[in-house]
Amino acid sequence: MKIKLQGSQSDLTTASNVGRGALVRVYNSTAGDLVLTQKSGATVLGTMTITSKGVELISKSPTDTLEGGVGLKVVSVAYSS
Repeated sequence: MKIKLQGSQSDLTTASNVGRGALVRVYNSTAGDLVLTQKSGATVLGTMTITSKGVELISKSPTDTLEGGVGLKVVSVAYSS
C-alpha cells in the first residue's frame, strides 16, 4: 500500500478535524495505550484504543473531529494499493 501525505503531522492536544481529512493516520507515540474519540459536533461517534507505538488508519467525515491527547500524532492521508 502506498500512502500519500495530505498535510503535516500534528497531535490531538485539542479536538481536530485533521485538515478536514477523510482518512487519517494515527500513531500512538507513548509507552501506554491511549483512547481515540471520534465526534460529530458534541455527539460521540465512537472510541477505540490505540496501543503503545501502534498505528491505525481512521476513515471519517471531513467535519468529524478526533480527540485523544498529545501522545496521538495524526496526519491526513490518501492511499492506493
